[in-house]
Amino acid sequence: MGYLGRYYRTYALDFWGFGESGKKRDTYAVQDFVSLVNQFMEQLGIMHAPLVGHSMGGTVSLSVAIRYPERVSKVVVVGSPIVGSSLAPLLKIAGYRTSAFVIFNMMGPFRLFMKYYSRVICSDPRFPEMMDRDLSRTTLESFLLSIASLRRTDLRPMLDQIKIPAMGIYGDRDKVVHPKQWQPMLAGIHHAHIERFPLAGHFPMLEEPQKFAEKLKLFLDQDDISHAPQVVASPNPVPSVTLAP
Repeated sequence: MGYLGRYYRTYALDFWGFGESGKKRDTYAVQDFVSLVNQFMEQLGIMHAPLVGHSMGGTVSLSVAIRYPERVSKVVVVGSPIVGSSLAPLLKIAGYRTSAFVIFNMMGPFRLFMKYYSRVICSDPRFPEMMDRDLSRTTLESFLLSIASLRRTDLRPMLDQIKIPAMGIYGDRDKVVHPKQWQPMLAGIHHAHIERFPLAGHFPMLEEPQKFAEKLKLFLDQDDISHAPQVVASPNPVPSVTLAP
């Protein structure tokens, strides 16, 4: 956002139950967050803008483009599951009530474990502290219900409804979401532009920030993207970009 903010007006929102959004709800399903993005844009008077989402945020962004196509001018997903079964086994297990209950009642040891394991997920030395901070702000209900909902999600039957420019950014070393989730995205959105980061994992924006920022800005800046599928291994006057976590 620091980089894009020089060229775009950017907005970031926390999903219900995450970060600084402590709103208590009965459900935290993917479709709840789709409605949240629509409400967020409506309240701020953002009628039409690109959406950029990382991980579940990208799954939500694609879903917004499907459900509220008038809202979205372009959509970018980063390490996002198109099919929920592509989540890492440990993450899928954590989406079951018993597992989530055990984790959240042993949060101290779990956070210590994640400080170690986070070095496997992301090479950025700042990431363990970032992960620990995010875990401390997450509720049991939001974690359990959102992961369970994401696990059951399958966007493949609806992807052909997306006619706007779409981009997928995936790290070949992703250990959170299967790194080849760009394949069902490209199969469903034939004009999608795919950028692969061979040396990055689930967080290419942290592991290769300059390359990531340049690729993202180039896509956002283009007025028209060729509808020929593209797979790559390797300024407008204050438009708005909405970023979902």
